[in-house]
Amino acid sequence: MIAYLEGEILFSDGNEVIIRTDSGVAYQVYCRHVLAEGDRRGLYISHVIRENLQELFSFRSLREKKLFEMLMTVKGVGPKSAYSLMSSLAANDIHDAVIFENKKLLQQAQGVGPKAAAQIMLDLKNKIGRVKMYSELYSVKDMPAVERAQHEDGNKIKIDHKDEKHTSSVPVESDRHSIMREAIMACKELGFKESDILPLAQKILNESTVTRSEQLVHLVLKGI
Repeated sequence: MIAYLEGEILFSDGNEVIIRTDSGVAYQVYCRHVLAEGDRRGLYISHVIRENLQELFSFRSLREKKLFEMLMTVKGVGPKSAYSLMSSLAANDIHDAVIFENKKLLQQAQGVGPKAAAQIMLDLKNKIGRVKMYSELYSVKDMPAVERAQHEDGNKIKIDHKDEKHTSSVPVESDRHSIMREAIMACKELGFKESDILPLAQKILNESTVTRSEQLVHLVLKGI
């Protein structure tokens, strides 16, 4: 199964891309973003295999990929419908729509009517919280300089433009509170009580360098 591709963009039209890897093999992949031809990019991939067809769907973060694969488990939702939904709404918006039963928000996606929206909420309500465990960071090292700059603040990443390397910044106190709050919420959505996970989360934050909420969630679940 193909899970990630990295290489040069040979073609992009907002519907699909052709990406050539270092091995010289080029892959045709569904992609809802227009990417600059000639740029080097990294894409998370969901490899859908059916009886007489194989399709590759691309995503810019691991969280998007995992949510797409979760949507395909919903009764009556196929890969094209799931991809259409994710083209209309951000991953976090879909998550919140399911958690808070916002059917109208889901119906903003083309092809998602009242019945489909209700089915999505029914099938995913007890498990969609898991997507918060996965990183929403883009593959920053493969982004063009302008796009890297746009995501610098939101993703807590510092870019060294001299050698194009990046490192995670150490979170300040306000970031620590945000990381803790988001991690506690994600754990509660997974069925854990705040009173059970709060002491462990605080201990991990005090003893480890944690820069993202999903990183803290992983460490908490590992320590339970």
